[in-house]
Amino acid sequence: MIKMKVLVSDKLAEEGLKILREGDVFEVDTKYDLKPEDLKKIIGEYDALIVRSGTQVTEEIIEAAGKLKVIGRAGVGLDNVDLKAATKKGIIAMNTPGGNTTSTAEHAFSLIMALARNIPQAHGSMKAGKWERNKFQGVELYGKTLGVIGLGRIGSTVAKFAQGFGMAIKAYDPFLSPEMAAKRGITMSTLEDLFKNSDFITIHVPKTDETKGMIGEKQIDLMKKSVRLINCARGGIIDEAALAKALETKRIAGAALDVYDEEPPKPDLPVLKFDNCVTTPHLGASTAEAQVNVAIEVAYSVRDALLGKGIKNAANFPSLDEESFKVLEPYIDLGDKLGKFAGQLINGGLKSIKITYSGILTKYNVMPVTMAITHGVLKPILADNVNAINSIDIAKERGIDLQEIHSSAEEEFVNCVTLELVTDKERLAVLGTLSSNKKARIVKINNVYVEAVPSGNILFIRNNDVPGIVGAVGTALGNAKINIAYITFGREKEGATAVSVVNVDSDIPVDVLDGLKNTKGIQFVKMLKV
Repeated sequence: MIKMKVLVSDKLAEEGLKILREGDVFEVDTKYDLKPEDLKKIIGEYDALIVRSGTQVTEEIIEAAGKLKVIGRAGVGLDNVDLKAATKKGIIAMNTPGGNTTSTAEHAFSLIMALARNIPQAHGSMKAGKWERNKFQGVELYGKTLGVIGLGRIGSTVAKFAQGFGMAIKAYDPFLSPEMAAKRGITMSTLEDLFKNSDFITIHVPKTDETKGMIGEKQIDLMKKSVRLINCARGGIIDEAALAKALETKRIAGAALDVYDEEPPKPDLPVLKFDNCVTTPHLGASTAEAQVNVAIEVAYSVRDALLGKGIKNAANFPSLDEESFKVLEPYIDLGDKLGKFAGQLINGGLKSIKITYSGILTKYNVMPVTMAITHGVLKPILADNVNAINSIDIAKERGIDLQEIHSSAEEEFVNCVTLELVTDKERLAVLGTLSSNKKARIVKINNVYVEAVPSGNILFIRNNDVPGIVGAVGTALGNAKINIAYITFGREKEGATAVSVVNVDSDIPVDVLDGLKNTKGIQFVKMLKV
């Protein structure tokens, strides 16, 4: 029997290699530090590729991979894998989102304690031969409030640690229901309330367009002067310039950073010079246990996928038989785009996702489409932590009610998908279908009919149905030299609420968006990426 070949191109813990070599099923090669041109030359021999962050799996590499079935990333993100190219090639791409949860949570809490008790500064003083007890007086954690931004696996674990120290937990996470949080002894909060009333604030969200710079000078001004900020998530979520100013002026008591805008940071990075800022070199996942955990997890995932025993943590698409995939493939694409479109429009904490299928879709197992929709809804907030395979489990973990309905009722469109999202603030219903050439289209938003292309950069506007709005939008975009690719309008009825969906060829600057928001007659403006 010819063995399937597995290439491990970044250093993997021996425990993971042992799993792959058990049973003499696979031929496992370890070739570390390969140059891109060398990897390209040999990748055609292999059925699976396992990487960490060192190997860049580019479109060029994937195109050269004639036999490759699986790419496994021993880590949380898949930034170094071209997912679009892998999907196009029919290659499963999977990661290990749970392998470093404990490690990162422990590091975050270690920074909380180090910051509270000035441990690094006191250690440095002692090493310098000094005895400065009065200089390094700290604060207790007991009775203090910890603000947790993002209650995923890591944020929830940090919250649990803090509860053991007698801290009260105030959390912000629009994808966790208040009922589910209450069961964990956690109080859900708005960001503004969390900023104003927390003694410590720890960040556990991915870096996305929504979270980049989410803590800047304006947010820091809301905080207590005694607050301490901790970031073990991703660099760029805290504005480093605003943080440096707050540390220098003693606007806040301190900060602890494990991640930075640029890694490694330049030696003259301002936050590095302040004694009230504890810094570590991205050590969140750097424990022996975490390295072993991700190695074991990726080894089992790759092994099972190659042997046809199931797919775990795949980030691109679920497994389907050939006939079903041919029918459902365009609807999977529609579902993902429908979810991303709607997921970026909602306000408030998500309580339920209701998906109604009609027409030909009622004849198939549409779970892959449901997964794609759920993934799309959650993706704008959770980024790499959610994929098409784990999206439904994550929704359930967060107390989000998920309903899948097959309707035999005669609909306005023959084969369509209706997505209804309910938050604690609003309800949003979006109806999608396929065009004659099987391209995704959004044809109804709440009660407004449109003909929108859910792709790329989209400017969404809700406005009063009054003259001048279209002209104002066109002028604003024209002055900013932003080209309009497609545009669609719709209204509930004459003189009521209208909707504009504008596909543009590039990002729209913040000042242009702000100008549109301040235009008379415009109720709501948002830039979407689908």
